[in-house]
Amino acid sequence: MKKTFIAGALGALMALSLAACGSSSTPNATTAAATTGAETEAAATTAAASDAETTAAAGESTAAADSSAKKEGAAEGSGKMMDIPKDGLTTVEAGKLIVGTSPDFAPYEFYHVNNGTPELSGFDVALAHRIADDLGLELEIVPIDFDGILMELQNGNLDLGISGFSPSPERKQTFDFTNVYYQGGQSFVIRKADADKYKSYADFNGLPVGAQNGSIQMDLAKENTPDANIIGLPKVTDIVSELVTGKLEGGFIETAVAEQYCKNYPELQIAWDVPYDSEGSAVAVKKGNTAMVDAVNAIINNALTDGSMNQYITDAQELASDEANVYEGQLDANGQIETTAAAN
Repeated sequence: MKKTFIAGALGALMALSLAACGSSSTPNATTAAATTGAETEAAATTAAASDAETTAAAGESTAAADSSAKKEGAAEGSGKMMDIPKDGLTTVEAGKLIVGTSPDFAPYEFYHVNNGTPELSGFDVALAHRIADDLGLELEIVPIDFDGILMELQNGNLDLGISGFSPSPERKQTFDFTNVYYQGGQSFVIRKADADKYKSYADFNGLPVGAQNGSIQMDLAKENTPDANIIGLPKVTDIVSELVTGKLEGGFIETAVAEQYCKNYPELQIAWDVPYDSEGSAVAVKKGNTAMVDAVNAIINNALTDGSMNQYITDAQELASDEANVYEGQLDANGQIETTAAAN
């Protein structure tokens, strides 16, 4: 009965606008991966060097690189693997883990077209698979609009919401959240050709600035550019398209997503970081389901500790860079990309 309800809700919600949310400090999983290589090289150099000064310098370099990785990569685990508590753990449907996500937010969640078949991808999707595997459950991912995820989670029709959720104080009033699994950031994006033209938010007074409907970025737009002509759009892809075509002068976009789009659209650039005091991205859970929160927290800790989360992020960023085969949005009733959808 509940599974049928979800399917029906999905059909109705596909027509609604999508909304996604961001997180806090600057992300850079690629930097974290590069840091690992730098540490290995530094360690080899140290072992070979006999000069004490060289050894000390290498140690300082490694410490600085390690500090950078902790700040810019995925959130840290405890440093040791944890047992996964399963006492009292129940799911909507026995033997299954039903997860809602909004697939319009690369590299978090999106479709990658493989030999004509759209496959749900992204580091949030990889994390969902890890959680289901570690709990010994069959994973069912429900692609749905952002507001629909929260509604279905609150109604008890989803076990988890994994879609770049920022655990803001307002959301915590209605939902429980796990520990942060990814420390992201917020950015303000403009056209590269306008870099000398725009130096501060005041330069956008009266000009069109975009943000995604229902998102944290919309709140940031209202806070930072209150005198701009703020235009809400359903998808991040819409904001990017409007920026490229000159219909928008600037846009508030989550940093990891902004970085990806700037790679795919070299005419765009991040003008500056947008301060935001939330912790990052966490998994949303129905209020009061402490057994699920505890279990997922242990899995997140282990994924961070064993390096899996950084690998999920790196893999997702690489896949999202395959622009010709990336689609962000809902599929049609046959599980295919809608022919009327604009190409990313």
